[in-house]
Amino acid sequence: MDERRTGVVAGLSAYLLWGLFPLYFPLLEPAGGLEIVAHRIVWSLLFVGLLLTVRQGWSQVRAAVADRRTGLVLAAASLLIVVNWTVYVYAVNAGHVVESSLGYFIQPLFSVLLGVVVFGERLRRLQWVAVALAAVAVVVLTVDHGHPPWIALALAGSFGLYGLMKKLVRVEAVPGLFVETAVAFLPALVVIVVLQARGSAAFAHEGTGNALLMAFAGVATAVPLLLFAAAARRIPLSTVGLLQYVNPLIQLAVGVFVFDEPMPPARLAGFAIVWLALAVFTADTLRQARSTRRTAAQAVPAAV
Repeated sequence: MDERRTGVVAGLSAYLLWGLFPLYFPLLEPAGGLEIVAHRIVWSLLFVGLLLTVRQGWSQVRAAVADRRTGLVLAAASLLIVVNWTVYVYAVNAGHVVESSLGYFIQPLFSVLLGVVVFGERLRRLQWVAVALAAVAVVVLTVDHGHPPWIALALAGSFGLYGLMKKLVRVEAVPGLFVETAVAFLPALVVIVVLQARGSAAFAHEGTGNALLMAFAGVATAVPLLLFAAAARRIPLSTVGLLQYVNPLIQLAVGVFVFDEPMPPARLAGFAIVWLALAVFTADTLRQARSTRRTAAQAVPAAV
């Protein structure tokens, strides 16, 4: 299998796994969202630490921690990903899977806006059209809900800002994830200890199956991230951008067809506008990628 095909398979696998998460977290009940996130952090740290030992990657962790700026950025990334995980687990277990899928539909467009605000990037006309359409969709959904779709906006915002933090530092996926989870480890451990002391914890009180599923959340967290990193190294970003829509599409299907969440006309209209925005954005991205490749190809003979 060539590198490009390997990258596509890895990327598709990552987004498929992320898309199926709404089916996994209800299996952890009666554990609450806070307990699930705390165990996800603790078991992720242990699993990633094992991976670092096997791959002899501890020197990368030491280098990341030794650099003050990198350490601070990864600490910020840790806070953002914990917020994202907490909101996401709450959304799934509270029956808001459809709204969580909306967050991941909006997130690429939010990242585009971050590029403008933080890096001073200039958007092409069609990119502005896509962002404007997404804003219209949020207004439509706000009118339908009677309030802004906070879950979707929180997921899009936290994950978009998390991606921004990762862009500010050059750290490989595994050591970066270890540092991020290490920052959140002690608070997560405190949560677990307090819940156990109060007798309100599910872990170790709801049978072996529940305990194993809770521990496996660490593996379920790390594996898609590693697959995504493998994909990003092998395929163009435009391809990664197309694959990322697999995740919210699966979440939407799970919410509507598995959990029977409602999809009234107004909500459907809002989603339709978001999909139109993503279609415009994707078409512009692909057109720009083809133009860049043509320019590069034409420049080769001139340099010879």
